Amino acid sequence: MLTRHRGSRTRAEQGMVTAELAVATLAAAALMIMLSWGIFLITIQLRCIDTAAAVARQTARGDTAAVVAARSRAPRGAVVEVSKTPTLVRVDVRVSVRAFRWATGAGANSGHDFGSGLGSVDVHANAQVVPEPGA
Repeated sequence: MLTRHRGSRTRAEQGMVTAELAVATLAAAALMIMLSWGIFLITIQLRCIDTAAAVARQTARGDTAAVVAARSRAPRGAVVEVSKTPTLVRVDVRVSVRAFRWATGAGANSGHDFGSGLGSVDVHANAQVVPEPGA
């Protein structure tokens, strides 16, 4: 007759714990990757908002050197469009963000793209400012 002591496990039960631990570890890693991606997108959105506000403010003041400096702080690959009328300065900043893409050299087409099948997320921000008199 086979008797088991309390707290002892058979070999099959020990392997089951290992498999459960492996699945839990992979699930935790996938969750961390998704959270990191979300935080990265929020960071890019905030950079677009800051760039749009700074470019609009400096364009409204007529300070071209500050406009160039503000444009340089835009996320990589961002398109900054400025439209100016006598009553309003409007700035739009757009960027398309792809997962697992990073540049390794100079130029827009250089770099590695490991997430080409994952699609992209379009991030957009705009700002409107009334021009200062005489600017």
